[in-house]
Amino acid sequence: MKLRQKNKQLTARGQSAFTLTEAVVSAGLAGIMFISLLGGFSSGFALIRGNRENSRATQILLEKMEMLRLYNWDQITGTDTNTFVPTNFTARFYPESGNNGFLCTGKVTMATAPIAETYASDLKSVKISLTWTSGNMAHARSMTTYVSKYGLQNYIY
Repeated sequence: MKLRQKNKQLTARGQSAFTLTEAVVSAGLAGIMFISLLGGFSSGFALIRGNRENSRATQILLEKMEMLRLYNWDQITGTDTNTFVPTNFTARFYPESGNNGFLCTGKVTMATAPIAETYASDLKSVKISLTWTSGNMAHARSMTTYVSKYGLQNYIY
C-alpha cells in the first residue's frame, strides 16, 4: 500500500508543470527586464554621445583660445592686416571622418575689459561661443578670457 502511494506521488510529481498563468507572468517579467536592459543601453549610449560632444566643443574652444595666445596685440586688435581674429567660424565635429560629422558654429566677441583702472584700454575681454545641434537639441558652450597688450605674446616674438 505504501509503495503504491509512493509511486502515485512520484508519477504526479513527474507530470506536474507550470500553469498557463505562471508562464504568462514569467514571460511578462522577462519582457519587462529585456525592455529595461534596452533602455539602459540606450541611455548609456546617449550619455556617452553627450560627453563626446562636450569634449569636442571644449577642444574647439581651446584651439581658438590658443590662437589668441599666439597673436600679438596688433593682430588681435586688427591693426595688423596680415592676420586677424575671425568673428565667426565653423568647425566639424568629426573632422577626420568621411561624412565630416555635424557642424559647430562659433562666434568671437572682443570688447574692452569691464574695469575702471587706467590700463583698461590695454586689456581686451574675449568671449568665444560655440553652438551645435545634435538630434533635436541645440547645445551651446563658451569660454571667456582677457588679453593684455603687454602679455605673453610679447615674449614669443
